[in-house]
Amino acid sequence: MPMELKKTALHHIHEQSGAKMVPFAGYSMPVRYTSDIEEHKAVRESVGVFDVSHMGEFMVTGPEAASLIQEVTSNDISKMVNGQAQYSCMPNTEGGIIDDLIVYRFTAEKYMLVVNASNIEKDWNWIQQYAKDKNGLHLENISDQISLFAVQGPKAAEVMQQLTETDLSSIKFYHFEQDTFAGVEDVIISGTGYTGAGGFELYVPNAYAEQVWKKLFEAGAAYNIKPIGLGARDTLRLEMGYCLYGNDIDDTTSPLEARLGWITKFNKDFVNSRNLKKQKEAGVERQLSGFVMTDKGIPRHGYDIVDEHGNPIGRVTSGTMSPSLNQGIGLGYLQKDYTRPGTEIYIAVRNRKLKAEVVKLPFYKNQI
Repeated sequence: MPMELKKTALHHIHEQSGAKMVPFAGYSMPVRYTSDIEEHKAVRESVGVFDVSHMGEFMVTGPEAASLIQEVTSNDISKMVNGQAQYSCMPNTEGGIIDDLIVYRFTAEKYMLVVNASNIEKDWNWIQQYAKDKNGLHLENISDQISLFAVQGPKAAEVMQQLTETDLSSIKFYHFEQDTFAGVEDVIISGTGYTGAGGFELYVPNAYAEQVWKKLFEAGAAYNIKPIGLGARDTLRLEMGYCLYGNDIDDTTSPLEARLGWITKFNKDFVNSRNLKKQKEAGVERQLSGFVMTDKGIPRHGYDIVDEHGNPIGRVTSGTMSPSLNQGIGLGYLQKDYTRPGTEIYIAVRNRKLKAEVVKLPFYKNQI
């Protein structure tokens, strides 16, 4: 018998708005309200709001909170200050990635980990293993208590500034404030997002989710604010070359293969750091790379990537037709000899070989 899908606090609002709801990571989620292209352009050109309340949140508090996070994540939190967020990943012991996540530092003894919806249980169980030997540590899974809205686009700050006294221009990228927003106290206002279009993310208690959502749309009416579904979220993140867990990174991909060396810091010990350091010294055999289609066609997850003779050299992990570039774009793991920008590769689509070119990321370079 299939498991019943979870619902976010605003599920009824999405249905009333005419959203097409689909199963995603165990939740019923809006994939689109109008069209993916229209929603994509709204975020690139003005402002849109995503309900991404399916994401997971863990609170980590106590004198050894930082010690635990240093051990289970690849990035280095020792230089973080209060009110700062950091992108990171949790390596497994076999060379792959348990999950990618964002670490929020409130104080030296209080952190929040934001993880992918599909991995909440897996991540929670993984972290618990390493928490056992830490004294005075308190872990709390608050995922079911929190709604998360991503207000994204060049007009996001103008819309949101009407609803808070916090000076949003003072919140730097990957920093956050906790303040009253839309009449709700202690909302986390975070200068983060998954679109490359600028904007913020709001962490709101479920009881106030509808109030905040409605006030955002009232404040954004003059900017033609739109609700945005998972379809446009995927095309927006892909134009930036951002990884999606389960597609571009997973339990079998190393952070170095995924070009996440910048969040893999060897000035500390962490899970599997010794083996990852050896891999870095030896060099990887394959690497996640971006490519654009030069022939007409749309690359899709799972398509083979081949050389001019049809020999397999990699596989597409994410692909789409870019609404901003009007061109097929994709990510895929390529043998290292084919990863240089300008290299010609071919995407195997049915019985055809479609020409593509490796490019430097991001695909979309007009971001603010």
